[in-house]
Amino acid sequence: MTVTAVRDALEVERVESHLHSEPSYELDAHPAPTGREELWRFTPLKRLGSLLDDVALTGTIELEAHLPEGATWREVDAAEAVALGGIAPLDRLGALAAKHAPRVGVLEVPADTELAEPIRVRAVGTGIEAGVAQHTVIRVGRHAKVQLVVEDQGSAHYNELVQVVVEDGASVDLVTIYDWADDAVHTAQLNITVGRDAVVRNFEVTFGGDVVRTSTNVAYAGPGGSFEGIGLYFADAGQHIEHRLFVDHNAPKTSSNVVYKGALQGEKAHAVWIGNVLIRKVAEGIETYEENRNLVLTDGCQADSVPNLEIETGEIEGAGHASATARFDDEQLFYLRSRGVSEKEAQRLVVHGFFNDVIRRVQIESVEEKLLATVEAELAKNVLKELA
Repeated sequence: MTVTAVRDALEVERVESHLHSEPSYELDAHPAPTGREELWRFTPLKRLGSLLDDVALTGTIELEAHLPEGATWREVDAAEAVALGGIAPLDRLGALAAKHAPRVGVLEVPADTELAEPIRVRAVGTGIEAGVAQHTVIRVGRHAKVQLVVEDQGSAHYNELVQVVVEDGASVDLVTIYDWADDAVHTAQLNITVGRDAVVRNFEVTFGGDVVRTSTNVAYAGPGGSFEGIGLYFADAGQHIEHRLFVDHNAPKTSSNVVYKGALQGEKAHAVWIGNVLIRKVAEGIETYEENRNLVLTDGCQADSVPNLEIETGEIEGAGHASATARFDDEQLFYLRSRGVSEKEAQRLVVHGFFNDVIRRVQIESVEEKLLATVEAELAKNVLKELA
């Protein structure tokens, strides 16, 4: 699948909507937000600092990468990055990352390659004194099979744009773990192009940070493509964690399934999940479902969950969504307590059970173990500490 073929496949009829903007590298196409726009109404703009300003960011992120045989990394300039294809930025943050990133990192896996082990990338923030802009392009060739694990840690004011192009028949598992220090501010836009009959599973895990706002955008470069979006997040006192998803069914016989689960604890913990699915006129025979569940562990938390469907054809296999926000299930707790389980252990088991089905889908043992341990550590900060 050539860059021209990808670009042509993404060129479909324009659909005017306040739920999403048109892709463009031009900053003028993405005016500075006021907070009243649908794309920004939940985001604490003042807490983003200079990340929304058209200024050069002079900070640094330390990158460590483990590349199995068959994967390559290089750096290019902005013009060459645009020529590599991928969905252009869909908001001001993405356009700013593309404009101000000093160089563009390109990760490539050639066609018909099956990597023996996951690609692992670790990004470490070295401080919040200066902001950082990063632009990365990931290209996976036809019929390749890849697992990629990205871990973000440390302190940073960090704005990044990641464009992923998955060519026909390829299979990609992308796991991103945001495990920031409590003072970090991170905005990320992940734009994924799914090729004909390709399979993409995207796992997004968010812990820590003062403000973390991510935007995942998916489109299809041919029929038969499949996207699965799986998320896990844990918001503590004062933290704002916001996940936005836009799945653009712009080709027939495509599918998407999105499941995000989050827990909140502590005063002014705030979680936002926005799921937008657009089913265009050409997208006959598609199937889509999106689900968001929030578990409120203490008083003083707020969870906003907004699923949206825009359907322009009736010739579909199925489309639906579900959303729920609730406290501990009293029946589950009563059942455990009636069998001699302590209150502390009962709440711990309920939370682990809530997240377990999401964690087990990762299918990378070391990552699953890390996530289970991190959930336990998050519980120890508040819920289990109060019951100790």
